[in-house]
Amino acid sequence: METEKHCLACNKKLEGRPDKKFCDPYCKSAWHYQKTKEGAAGFYAKVDRQLKTNRRILKSFNKAGKATVRADILKQHGFDPNYFTHYWKNSKKEVYLFVYEFGFLARYENGKKKYVLVTWQTYMEKT
Repeated sequence: METEKHCLACNKKLEGRPDKKFCDPYCKSAWHYQKTKEGAAGFYAKVDRQLKTNRRILKSFNKAGKATVRADILKQHGFDPNYFTHYWKNSKKEVYLFVYEFGFLARYENGKKKYVLVTWQTYMEKT
């Protein structure tokens, strides 16, 4: 007596090999993609996605290598200052947070939070 097996992705009845789990390659790919999104890899994907978003935003607002932008404008575009790759401390002990080659420093000017945006320079490297 054989039990009926069904596709893990679409629940369609399976025919063929007894160890078959999916009806076609599309269902197999879709099922694995969904599991990856839900599982432990989801955290990595979330962090990676936010880092890419932050980098894109910093790059778009910092065309000249240095700029000052209000924090609320960056946040409206999806920027999250809690996600960064490394930091650099200048001689004034100010800490710039970097997302790859694009950095930012939080400042308050006229009661409004702003970010000073910079691009990584060779003198910032440790010797």
